[in-house]
Amino acid sequence: MSSSSPSEAAPPRPEVVGPDAGPEAPYPLKMEGKVISGFGRGSKELGIPTANLPVDATVTPWIEDVKSGVYFGYAAIDLPTSHPNANDTSSCTDTITKNIPNSNSNPHSSEPSSSSFAVFPMVMSIGYNPFYKNTVRSAEVHVLHRFAADFYGSHMRLLLLGFVREEKDYKSLDALIDDINFDCRVARTSLARDAWSPAAASPGAAEWLVAPL
Repeated sequence: MSSSSPSEAAPPRPEVVGPDAGPEAPYPLKMEGKVISGFGRGSKELGIPTANLPVDATVTPWIEDVKSGVYFGYAAIDLPTSHPNANDTSSCTDTITKNIPNSNSNPHSSEPSSSSFAVFPMVMSIGYNPFYKNTVRSAEVHVLHRFAADFYGSHMRLLLLGFVREEKDYKSLDALIDDINFDCRVARTSLARDAWSPAAASPGAAEWLVAPL
């Protein structure tokens, strides 16, 4: 983990992380649960809304061992039918189910099986956020999609495919926001490669991502 002192000027960060051939061990990592309210800073102070999941090692054993920092991958959200984004066509759910072997409920059908989960790229922070001096470790997910309403209480699954950077402190709020926005760019660019789609990275994990509850 990096020092908790505010970060100094650093060399330019790469816009792509991870090998072109796809994720390497220990990825993919899986996490799921009901979306809970966080510290209330994502939208208000940062302009970067987050959906939080409880950090519970009894449910997600690997989370105790991973270093604090920023990760990226995919989020699958079981949005209620009343949610304005419930039928959002920009979700990559259909693409995922179409590319999972034997994902069709009818093996003679060319149509992908339906799923109540909407899947989007995401970037997430696991840690204490030194800038805010948090005393409780949190898992804060920024789904790379604009939502018309929040979705507290919805079931969310996370497929972590890689690591972006370690957790740091910052001299200013603007510096923190700049780094988070760059994290989002890194996630989008890294996931745009063919080997980083959910089905290419792990067909089994991709199937889990959209499986009915």
